[in-house]
Amino acid sequence: MKQQEIVSNVEEKIITLRNQQVILDCDVAELYGVETKRINEAVSNNPEKFPEGYIFEVDNQEINSLRSKFSTLKNAGRGQHTKYPPKAFTEKGLYMLATILKSPKAVQTTIAIV
Repeated sequence: MKQQEIVSNVEEKIITLRNQQVILDCDVAELYGVETKRINEAVSNNPEKFPEGYIFEVDNQEINSLRSKFSTLKNAGRGQHTKYPPKAFTEKGLYMLATILKSPKAVQTTIAIV
């Protein structure tokens, strides 16, 4: 995939929560070519790499707000019917995640994000 296509895909996934630009874990998984549970396992297994400001859990009010703004949240399963609240990754959190996953797609996507 060309760098410009990657940048475009990333830009489509960026949302603003708590006055920060973030990407939800399900969207990160799609961009990195892995399952969402792999993203969450990476975070759980490496908590020291995700200090405050790198990642946060989306609360119910934010989920409801996102659902009302984006019909894709209702239709595509983004944040719906999940066992755990979605996680929102800041730019720093995405960079740290890429150092853990180390797949070529994750590296390309992180370069596009940064």
